[in-house]
Amino acid sequence: MNTLFNLIVVVQVLSALAIIGLVLMQHGKGADMGAAFGSGASGSLFGATGSSNFLSKSTAVAAAIFFASTLGLATMANTRSTSSGVLSNVTVPVKGSAAIPGNAPTAPAAPATDAGVPPATAPAATPAVSQPTPAPAVPK
Repeated sequence: MNTLFNLIVVVQVLSALAIIGLVLMQHGKGADMGAAFGSGASGSLFGATGSSNFLSKSTAVAAAIFFASTLGLATMANTRSTSSGVLSNVTVPVKGSAAIPGNAPTAPAAPATDAGVPPATAPAATPAVSQPTPAPAVPK
């Protein structure tokens, strides 16, 4: 699907460049009057009126290709699946769901038996602090 998308983008860019080139090559409306008086346009490759018809038809074909490719790109972007992203396989835990893997589950606190007395808790274990050993004295 990605290759088709890239191909349509290339076709769209080429047709856009073709439209630009064809429009710039076309003569304005004032150039037809000069050709009628023999300004040399009758001896051109397409004849006196052949170039304007050929260029205008070519511009219309390039515009049709441009619009078709734009429609194709819009359709592909609209129907492109969302599972092709980098984060498509990441699952987010829902609030209140099971514990995250790797963490030990915690036990719920015991309810108080008396309203005025807080629940008994075990004192927190204090880690043993090791005293640094002094460096040996160097004789003088």
